[in-house]
Amino acid sequence: MRRTLELIALLLLVCGISSAQEHPAVTAQPNTVFVGADGKFEAAPDTALLQFNVSAQEDTSKGAYDHAARNIDQIKQTLRANGIDVKLAEISFVAVQPVYDWKSPKRKLIGYRVNSSVSLKLKDFAKIGPIMQHLADSDITENQSVSYTLENMDAAKAKAVEDAYRRARESADALGQVSGRAVGVLSYASIDTFEQMRPTPVMTTGLMIRAQVETTQPTAEFSPQNVTVTAHVNALFTLK
Repeated sequence: MRRTLELIALLLLVCGISSAQEHPAVTAQPNTVFVGADGKFEAAPDTALLQFNVSAQEDTSKGAYDHAARNIDQIKQTLRANGIDVKLAEISFVAVQPVYDWKSPKRKLIGYRVNSSVSLKLKDFAKIGPIMQHLADSDITENQSVSYTLENMDAAKAKAVEDAYRRARESADALGQVSGRAVGVLSYASIDTFEQMRPTPVMTTGLMIRAQVETTQPTAEFSPQNVTVTAHVNALFTLK
């Protein structure tokens, strides 16, 4: 029984420490005011992120690698044709996997597949359509997607924090004015920033994209959605 009580006490102590680390408590001091406020910064994106996969399957691993290399060369030619430096494209991984015929009683090796993922950041949004059309027409890529972001996200977060702090200070000043006290210097602050969560882009195969661009691009006259960054500031001010 004593051993059980000791274990319970230990668990309560650990949970208490963990909770304190996740949510640091602010001890109220005399002649202080503690306020919290949310801030926001919103701006049009300045960077487009193109992502697509390259896959190739052949009877041998060397054949699959050679096939994938030819596809990559076509991608390079497409980028050069649109005035883009090939070095801007990044390959995150290259993987080779055996392909088996699962219909046979015994697993039979029928080939090898090479997969790779390529990403490209663009500042000139006008080049997105032609590049995706060329890639779709050549039928060498899969799962094409485009998303938009800010290159300097840290600066956007700083502006959101500035807005949150301004609101916190205004709240403290309003409270001080009502209570007949003047708000002094900042004594303590905690900051949390959040980037707007975007839905995962719907992946479409090259065949489906080709069917779209051969007719009319449905988003040709639309503008990319703004990027929104929010911040929450907890601030402790002294009172004069």
